[in-house]
Amino acid sequence: MRSRKKRVTRLDYCQYLLVSQINYTLTNYAEHTEEFSHDMANRYLAGDEIRPRLVWENVKGQVVQTPYGFLVFDDTVLDKSFSRKIELVRSQYSGNAHGVIKGIGVVTCVYVNPETDQFCIIDYRIYDPDGDGKTKLDHLQDMLLNCVYQKQLEFWAVLMDTWYATKNTMLQIEKMGKIHYCPLKDNRQVDDSAGSEPYRRVDSLTWTETEKQQGKTIKIKGFPKEHKVKVFRVVLSTKRTDYIVTNEMAQDNVEVVQDVCGFRWKVEQFHRETKQLTGIEGNQCRKARIVRNHIGCAMLVWVRLKQVAIQTDRTIYRVKHDLLDDYLRQQLKSPSVQMRLA
Repeated sequence: MRSRKKRVTRLDYCQYLLVSQINYTLTNYAEHTEEFSHDMANRYLAGDEIRPRLVWENVKGQVVQTPYGFLVFDDTVLDKSFSRKIELVRSQYSGNAHGVIKGIGVVTCVYVNPETDQFCIIDYRIYDPDGDGKTKLDHLQDMLLNCVYQKQLEFWAVLMDTWYATKNTMLQIEKMGKIHYCPLKDNRQVDDSAGSEPYRRVDSLTWTETEKQQGKTIKIKGFPKEHKVKVFRVVLSTKRTDYIVTNEMAQDNVEVVQDVCGFRWKVEQFHRETKQLTGIEGNQCRKARIVRNHIGCAMLVWVRLKQVAIQTDRTIYRVKHDLLDDYLRQQLKSPSVQMRLA
């Protein structure tokens, strides 16, 4: 008989997400605890109000800042392909799915320390243009301003994907006295002739051997008349070439550019870990407030898993999966289902 006096707390729900291995639904939660019912967990999620700043309050003590740090911005789509009535769900492009799917967009900001090779989530925003009227670019700029003026983080450069390589974003970063590195879409119009020739696609530029190593100066169409950036041709494979632009005009080494851009994949690692280890996509409740709180709790669970991983010198996957060790030992000693052979 469950006690109806005790209430589900934020800590209770986060603990459930931390220890559950596959199923993250409220029904599964209720089936594995004697204290709480499905409705009690639902009431908690409907009544709490987890804001992105709570993630920073929990993670700031473990962020090792450096003047050489990176802010990495990207977004991910929480797959809700089979959802029909969950609020915040909308059709949008997913890089992971390589197409348009139904899901919830989350824009994330990750801090990377290249000296320790560690990274942490420090901010996020849920993409809800119908609710707040903001684009993903608006969310990036909000988080960037917050990192500089509220959090006052030490960092050297901003890394981002092609979607965010817009004039306003790049100029805002430069206005703050920071460096940016970001790839351009292949069809982005640029000029490397100092105005003597028409703009053309960045992937149609011709490159000397020296320029392949040291980059070349270009103007991007739509930017102020005298505004120049450096572009590098980074060959990743026989089927993929990235065109990386930066306002670090002294940069002259394509290998260094490739190394710098390599840190951008830390945010992809974060997205993968949250989806595989925290159940961030697993809640099936419909109301927006419940969805927001579930996502916030999943972020907090990742922060805790990351903290334990660093403290115990394990991977975040090992921390999560080691929770099954006691179960395995017990089952090998005294199986609840006995194996039988003919």
